[in-house]
This record gives sequence, structure tokens and C-alpha cells, in this order.
Amino acid sequence: MDEHVDDLVEELYPSLQEWRRDFHKYAESGWVEFRTASIVASKLASWGYEVKAGREVIAADARMGVPPQAFLKAQEQRALSQGAVAEWLPYLSGGFTGVVGILDSGRPGPTVAFRVDMDALDLQESQESDHLPVAGEFVSINDKMMHACGHDAHTSIGLGLAYVLSQCKDGLCGRVKLIFQPAEEGVRGAKAMVEAGVADDVDLLFACHVGTGIPLREVVCGTYGYLATTKMDVVYTGIAAHAGGSPEEGRNALLAAASAVMNLHSISRHSEGNSRINVGVLEAGSGRNIIPNHASFKLETRGDTSEVNEYILARAIDIIHGSAQMYGVESKIDIVGKAGSSQPSPELLPYIRAQADKVKDVESIVDTTSAGGSEDATYLMERVKQHGGLASYLLFGTTLAAGHHNEKFDIEEETMKIAVKTLALCALNAHEVSIPEPTAQHT
Repeated sequence: MDEHVDDLVEELYPSLQEWRRDFHKYAESGWVEFRTASIVASKLASWGYEVKAGREVIAADARMGVPPQAFLKAQEQRALSQGAVAEWLPYLSGGFTGVVGILDSGRPGPTVAFRVDMDALDLQESQESDHLPVAGEFVSINDKMMHACGHDAHTSIGLGLAYVLSQCKDGLCGRVKLIFQPAEEGVRGAKAMVEAGVADDVDLLFACHVGTGIPLREVVCGTYGYLATTKMDVVYTGIAAHAGGSPEEGRNALLAAASAVMNLHSISRHSEGNSRINVGVLEAGSGRNIIPNHASFKLETRGDTSEVNEYILARAIDIIHGSAQMYGVESKIDIVGKAGSSQPSPELLPYIRAQADKVKDVESIVDTTSAGGSEDATYLMERVKQHGGLASYLLFGTTLAAGHHNEKFDIEEETMKIAVKTLALCALNAHEVSIPEPTAQHT
């Protein structure tokens, strides 16, 4: 079976490149992955998967940071004009852009899930001639949307895995669930899929990422250290007045925001772990002779653990509302993204190592590494572990043209072959894993 997987992936490699470059050219940011998700759903269905999409796998009330309806509608039309599969758009309409493919072997065994993300960043891609996507004519054509973190590769890896497993169905035991998640950037999408129940029957969960400073042909079996985080948008509403003639009649939203920002960056650290806070955007006012009646800012909190992040978050909320009260303005906080921390299941790491060791392209295998930043796959990991299953977050190394979230980001596509081969073996041999506790009743 190992050799069969290797042969299948080698034959599939031109398609992996084609898919990745296509998704790169038509990059779509969070909750508007209409074209991407419709193509994924269509391909899964054609390969014999039971496909669930939209509200079946996305809990509406658990979505965070959803764009305005007018933007969603415009983006759906844009996707249709760029080749979205029309029959799937009704499922995805309104920003319900999650897709799950299920392959049942018909034989007893675990439910093995793989999570990949699909969204691009809100970033304008470089148009310089030394940027490979420009030379290769697959640079993003969508304004301020760019795959600068490798999610185009992740989606292609998910499709490659789906195809290979459909061809190896006779070698499977149990079920496979392929979770194509929207809106990972800003940690907005996983919680909505968890709340829809997509992970409740999962015994083994594998999430993955390419790059992150890991060299090409290296595989990391488990990643720890993702910071718990909360993303917030804050709006202050005051009263405008003439700055020279009647300043006492105004309520200064700019001063409230400035006071809040300074005090937010002065929150005491926590003794039980690292913490972070950052205000990245601050906007206020309309003219030099007007008491500003409006101010807004965007901030994030992070912590080594969910508990540390909640401490920073609680203090931040107190400061935001307290500053509003000081200046007599109204305050509104909108939580637009959130994720907790999660650690890989130690029991799963030797199994992943054994599968990666069978892949001839792999030159180095590392059990664990510490990550920077945050990742909302942690929601899925924690739900699986709560139900007695095992979960891990793998890294597949690749040479990068520039760092993640850079306008010249690009990958060495060979990493997709390594990822598909490794993950396919993780699915095909999953019956070898001893799961400590039974999960919830499968549905």
C-alpha cells in the first residue's frame, strides 16, 4: 500500500500544482471562499464522498468577523464570474463557506479527520517581475486578497488526500472526514464548525501547515505553543461640537480611545505564562476644529494558555469601558475572532513519525516544535480530545520566497507531495492507533 500511495501521489503532482496555482490566482479571504469551496465540494462529490456544506457544517451564531451582507453578495457574484461551481453556491451563500467530505469504508474502524484551511489574507500581492506567481501568471487577480500563508497549498493537499484515499478505499477501515475550513485568518472559522458538530465523532484529528520556518523535506509530528487569542473591534461614540466656540458641549471619542490604547499597553503581565496585547489600527476624528464624536480601533490579546489570555482580555475590557466612562462616550466591543491553546496528543506522535518515515521524500522528522502566533485548529483539537480522541498539528517544511504574510510569499510546491503521502498513510494505518477513550456516539 505504501508504494501504491507513492505512485498515486507522483501521478497526481501536476494536478496538485495546477490546483494550488488556480486557488492562488483566485485568492478569497475569510467567509467569501465561494469559488474555492464550491470547487472543493464538486471534486469531493465526483470522487464518491458524501459532501456536507454551508449551514450543515457552519453554526451561524458561532461565526466571528463576518463581512457585511453587501460585501458577501458582491463576492459571491465575483466568484461566479471567476468559475465557481454554480450548483454549490446556494449552500455557501451568505458566507457559509465550510465543506466536509466523508468517505465510509464500510468496515469497522476509527473516524479519522483532516483539517485544512482555505482562506487568503487581506493583502495586496506583489506585482514585481521577480515574484514567481507573476512570472508564472498565477498572481492573485482579486484586490487585496492574497495567499500569503500557504492556504492555497493546504486546500490542494486536502484535495490530493481526498483523491488518493478514494482510490485506496479498499485499504481503509472506519471513516475519513476531510474538513475544509473557512476564515482561519483572524481565527474566525473553526469555532463555527466545532459548534456545528463536525468534530464530535472524530477519533483521530490531523491538522497541518506548510512552511513556518521548517526546511523542505522535514516533517514535524506535533506543534505546541500556539497562543490563545482574542481579536476585537472597538467603537467609541461621542458628541461633536465646535472646538473653539463650545468645546464643553462635546464628548471626545478620540481622547477616550487614546486613553484606552495607552492603558491597554500597560496591563500587568501574568505569572503563569507569556501574554501579548496589541492595538494595530486607530482611527478617529474628522477635522481640526471639531470635537471628535467617533473613534475606533482594532486590537488583539494573546496568552500562552487560555487562562492567561482570559486574564488579559478581562483587563482589556475593563479599560475600554472605563475610558469611555471617563470621557462620557459610549463604547461597543465586537469580538471578531477567538482561539484557545491546545497541545498535541503525546500518544499520537510516534504513530505520525512511523508514517512519515515511510515517505521516501522525507529527510528529517522532528517530534515536536514550538509555534509562534495563534491557530484556530485548536478548537477542533480540543473538542476531539474532550471526547476521548487524539489530535495533533503537523508541519511540512518548505523553502519560502519570503516570510508568511509577506506580499512576496511563495512556497516550494514539492512539500505538497510529502504532505499528501504522509497524511494518506496516517489515514490508511489508523487502525493501528490505540485510542484511550471512546468518543461520542457516531452520527
